[in-house]
Amino acid sequence: MPVRMDRIRAAGSSRLTAGVAGAALMGLAVSVVGGYEGVRYKAYLPTPNDVPTICFGETRGVRMGDTATPAQCRDMLGQGLKDFAAAIEVCMVSPQTIPAKTYVASLSLAYNIGQTAFCRSTVLRNLNAGKWRDACDAFRAWNKQAGRVLQGLVNRREDERRLCLEGLQ
Repeated sequence: MPVRMDRIRAAGSSRLTAGVAGAALMGLAVSVVGGYEGVRYKAYLPTPNDVPTICFGETRGVRMGDTATPAQCRDMLGQGLKDFAAAIEVCMVSPQTIPAKTYVASLSLAYNIGQTAFCRSTVLRNLNAGKWRDACDAFRAWNKQAGRVLQGLVNRREDERRLCLEGLQ
């Protein structure tokens, strides 16, 4: 069955929706997150302990058997990134001061682990304290699913950490 786009909520405003700078951040975020997530047009379980997923890692409202077109998947990724940006910015003291690549790396992490986990994380605590290098290093803690280290998550976190640190140069 086709995925129902009305299951995906609308985003509030965020750095990703703020003019030319927002468009540049959105382009980087689409490239980073889309590259990590890959794309599938039929709902699947990424790992045995996971939730139904479709397109570029979209899980909200997805049911096994759902299908999507390439255009729907691109729309879902863009909307998902806007939603996650708006959601995590609620937890951030001053999102505008976070360097662009550090912000995108943080958005990628949040997209993967969820807003609640991100907003409770050491990554966010360090970002809010202006300890950006410590925030980047804290990405490494998010390499497990159901208590088991997954090499794919180790690799992703190292890539996100590297991007995060690039933002500080």
